[in-house]
Amino acid sequence: MTSAATGRRRLMGAGLGAVAAALAGCSGRSGPVPRLRLATGPRGGPYHAFGRALAQAAGDGGGRLEILPLATAASVDNLRRLDEGSADLALSMADVAEDAALGRAPFTRRAPVTALARVYVNYTHLLVPAAGPVRSLTDLAGRPVAAGADGSGVQVLAGRVLGAAGLSTGPAAAGERQLGLAESAAALRSGAVDAAFWSGGVPTPALTALAAELPLRFLSLDGYADALRERYGPVYTAVTLPAGAYGLTAPVGTIGVGNYLLAREDVAASAAGELLRVLFDRRRDLLREVTAGVRLEPRFAISTGAVPLHPGAAAYYRSVYG
Repeated sequence: MTSAATGRRRLMGAGLGAVAAALAGCSGRSGPVPRLRLATGPRGGPYHAFGRALAQAAGDGGGRLEILPLATAASVDNLRRLDEGSADLALSMADVAEDAALGRAPFTRRAPVTALARVYVNYTHLLVPAAGPVRSLTDLAGRPVAAGADGSGVQVLAGRVLGAAGLSTGPAAAGERQLGLAESAAALRSGAVDAAFWSGGVPTPALTALAAELPLRFLSLDGYADALRERYGPVYTAVTLPAGAYGLTAPVGTIGVGNYLLAREDVAASAAGELLRVLFDRRRDLLREVTAGVRLEPRFAISTGAVPLHPGAAAYYRSVYG
């Protein structure tokens, strides 16, 4: 058993009296309303939309918690903001969160990060024009590829997938271009790139819109999941883009990565518990656009790998679910 799993079990099973008491007293708070800065992602992207929806839900919850969504470059940027203290909460892909918790590249040291919940699964999309010559990942040798915005989790994942296929260095290297979702879609339309990586819920509205105007092919990636797991740990899983999404006539195997809602260690236990109450009470509204990858229930939510649960989160799960 890993140290993170051992610590999670201890938090869930014992020694929670003081934290649970703080959580129980949250509804009776008479002091200032906690105001937490949530690092999300670029404006117009799914993380920022989720953060704004979560902030609205918290505001509808009786004024016990205020959340301020911050537009960012996404996962890597978000973890750096948590580390430096310019954000209190963050959304991140699980692989980037574990890199930060372990002090692994692209981070230079361990960050003071804890998990509140594993919220849903991101599905890796590798899309190309259906009329183009690219039919598999290896066909991208030497070709320009939109590989996620600088500072995003997509950039990290795309680099690792290309590396697993032998396309990150040498004469066969794909030409990685750091482009966000909107820029990637525009580059595919214009022919400036031959493929684009994206990691998100299914369906991602921007890709649904793109597929309506440009016939797309989604490339299979699930054959690389084991190689990623061997090198980076179990945050990567084989999942399936379902038939029907984006007009797909058959399912496509790909790589899944969890999304974590994170907090600095010094966020108050009562505030963490109130945030989770809002998240679970309003989960259907918050995740209504994600039809695949939604598994927001306690057993799933506490599975945060190498990232330890925040004491307030452990108290919440213990008090509500036993």
